[in-house]
Amino acid sequence: MSTAMPFDADPQLLSEVTAAVKTAGLTLRNRYAPNARGVGLDEIVDEIHANDDAVLKVLREPLLRARPGSQWAEDELAGGALPAGEWWVADPAEGNVNHVHGMDDWSLTATLVRDNQPVLTVVHVPLNGDTYTAVAGGGAHLNGRSLNVSAKTDLGAALTGTGQAKPGEDERTFRQIGDSVTAMLVNGLVVRVSVPATMQLIHVAAGRMDAFWQFSDVRSGLVAGALLVSEAGGTVTDLAGEAWNTASRDFLASAPGIHAAALDALSPIA
Repeated sequence: MSTAMPFDADPQLLSEVTAAVKTAGLTLRNRYAPNARGVGLDEIVDEIHANDDAVLKVLREPLLRARPGSQWAEDELAGGALPAGEWWVADPAEGNVNHVHGMDDWSLTATLVRDNQPVLTVVHVPLNGDTYTAVAGGGAHLNGRSLNVSAKTDLGAALTGTGQAKPGEDERTFRQIGDSVTAMLVNGLVVRVSVPATMQLIHVAAGRMDAFWQFSDVRSGLVAGALLVSEAGGTVTDLAGEAWNTASRDFLASAPGIHAAALDALSPIA
């Protein structure tokens, strides 16, 4: 059960956000092909930007209209605290690099963040039609069905995951990722290293994976999954064990039964 402060929103808001994200998903789905696009880095970056631009044209304005007075967080790769108030943190192509390489691990996300806490989110996966939703205090759902995190209590039986948050992070972060993977391979069962974060966090919320951690604070990759996991009964903190928010420097979301053990394995690396 969630311990988040309930979000007192018009019940219609979640429906409007879900409709907007699904509509935008059609745009991204129509741009998809099961083959890689672009060979050089410049070509790949151009394809990524084209995806973002096409989706934002149909996603941004409906979200702002749905919540009068809300603001838009412009840089999807930014981290750190937002100013007070309500902000839309969206990723028009979460897993964009997978999309342009013809892979299927991508989605769209839209999350309303109030005073640096996610309070409403929609994650839509156009290729299979799945839609994950959560409202603070209202639980997490997949296509309307309640989600619950894993009941595991043994880190040695845990399927966990991590990955980089964005290209070109500093060498210290890359070394932390490598050291943390080693630590969890020693202490856990299996470690997945992939992008994007949201596509692993939906598995944590659904009980298919047991934990996900990240050393970067790129907020667009974390806010949706943080709310989904917490509303599905999971534990979401930084790697010092403190409650997570968008100002946190690192991130751990897990089933409550393995959270302490995961912190013990990872916190010396943070």
